[in-house]
Amino acid sequence: MLLAVTSERVLLDSSTPRPATLTIRDGKISAVVEGYNPGAENTLDAGDDIVIPGLVDAHVHLNEPGRTDWEGFFTGTRAAAAGGVTCVVDMPLNSLPPTCTVPDLELKRTAASGQCFTDVAFWGGVIPHNQPHLKPLVDAGVKGFKCFLIDSGVEEFPCVSEADVQAAMEALQDVPTVLLFHAELDVAPSSTPASPSTSYNTFLDSRPEQLEVDAISLITKLQRQYPSLRCHIVHLSAASALPLIRAAKSAGLNLTVETCFHYLCLAANTIPDGHPEFKCCPPIRDEANRQLLWDALLQGQIDCVVSDHSPCVAELKKPDLMGSWGGISTLALGLSLLWTEGARRGVSLAQIVDWTSKKTAEHAGLHERKGQLKVGFDADFAIFDPDAEFVVTKESLQFKNKISPYVGMTLRGRVKQTFVRGSLVYDATASEPFANAPAGNLL
Repeated sequence: MLLAVTSERVLLDSSTPRPATLTIRDGKISAVVEGYNPGAENTLDAGDDIVIPGLVDAHVHLNEPGRTDWEGFFTGTRAAAAGGVTCVVDMPLNSLPPTCTVPDLELKRTAASGQCFTDVAFWGGVIPHNQPHLKPLVDAGVKGFKCFLIDSGVEEFPCVSEADVQAAMEALQDVPTVLLFHAELDVAPSSTPASPSTSYNTFLDSRPEQLEVDAISLITKLQRQYPSLRCHIVHLSAASALPLIRAAKSAGLNLTVETCFHYLCLAANTIPDGHPEFKCCPPIRDEANRQLLWDALLQGQIDCVVSDHSPCVAELKKPDLMGSWGGISTLALGLSLLWTEGARRGVSLAQIVDWTSKKTAEHAGLHERKGQLKVGFDADFAIFDPDAEFVVTKESLQFKNKISPYVGMTLRGRVKQTFVRGSLVYDATASEPFANAPAGNLL
C-alpha cells in the first residue's frame, strides 16, 4: 500500500514546484513535509517529475444511461484518468433521461456505480416547468444546474425562456448552489433552415458572437434581481462578451466564467472545411479572439478551464457542418494541450493547474476536499513530466469514439501516473495502464 509520495518538484499552494513529501492515510493527505525523501518504505519516488493536484474537470458529458454508444462512465472516466483528472462533474444531458428530477439522478447514479476510474459528481438540469424538482435535487447531491438559452441539440433537454430562468432563480436564490448557462441567445432566429455546407466559415457565421453577448446581457440583468445566487457562464468563446463580464464582476455580481481547451488552443483560420471534429457550439473563433480569451484568463476575468468533452458516434459527425453533431472530444489531452500552448506564452504550470484543478473544484463545490495538495484533502494527484513530447494518434485516444481535432498534433507534457485517493488508477509505463477495477466514488 502506498503511504507516501516524494519528489524534487511538488506543486503546493499554486507556487513554484519544490521538494516535498506527502504522507497518505485512508485516502487522504495526512502530512506535507518540505524536502525530498527517496528510499523510504512504501514511498513512491517521483524523482524530478512534478507531483500535481489531480485535475477536476467540471464540464464533461458521459452520456450514460441511454447513449452509451457515444461514451459511458467506464470509458469516459478511464480517459480522464489518463490525463491526470481525478474527478469529473457530469453534465445533465446527453444521457437518457437527462438529470432533471431526483429519480433521473438515481438512474444515473445506478448506471455509474462501480464503473468509474475517477470520482464523479453531477450537475442537474433546468428545463421548462421543472422548478419544483430543483431543491430536491440539491438535497440529493447535485452540485448545481445547467440550462440552455438556445436549442440544446437534443429534444429531451429543451431550452428555457426568460420566464423559466426567473422561476429557477426564484426557486434557488436562498439555496447553496449555482446556475450554469449555455450562453447563446438567438433573439431573432432565421425562419429559413441553414443549407447543408462543408464550409467552416458558413457554420461560424451561423453562430455569431452576438448570440453570446445577448445571452450574457440577459443573464446579468436577471442576476441583479437575485444577487445571492451565483451564476456561471459555461464554455465562453466570444471575446466580445468580455466587457459585459468585466462590468458584472466590477459591480459585484456573483458571476463566474469558464472557457475550454479548444477555444484556447485552436483558431478558426486553421480549421479545414469538411472536418466536423472541429465543430462545437459556441464555435471556435479566430486567432485574435483566442488571444483575447488568453488575456482575460490571465487577468482573472475568466475563472477556470474545462474540457466540455461532448462525444458522439461517428455517423453523427458528418462533413455537412450545418447538420453535424457539435461537440469536441478532449478527455486525456487537456493538461498537455494547455501546457503546450501556455508554455509558449510564458504561463507557469502552477497557473495552469490552478485553472484546471483549484478553480474548478471551487466552482463545483468540491474545494474542501479536492483541487490542492493539502492536509485533509483527498490524496488525488498525478505525476507529470513537463518535458515529454508525444504525437496524438487515433490509436492513443482513450475515449470510446476516436474522433478528435487533436489527432496529429505534437503535444508537450505527459501524465505518467494518476492516483485517486491514494490508489493508482493509471500508469502510462505499465503494459496494462489502467487499474484492474474502477476505484472512483460518486460524490
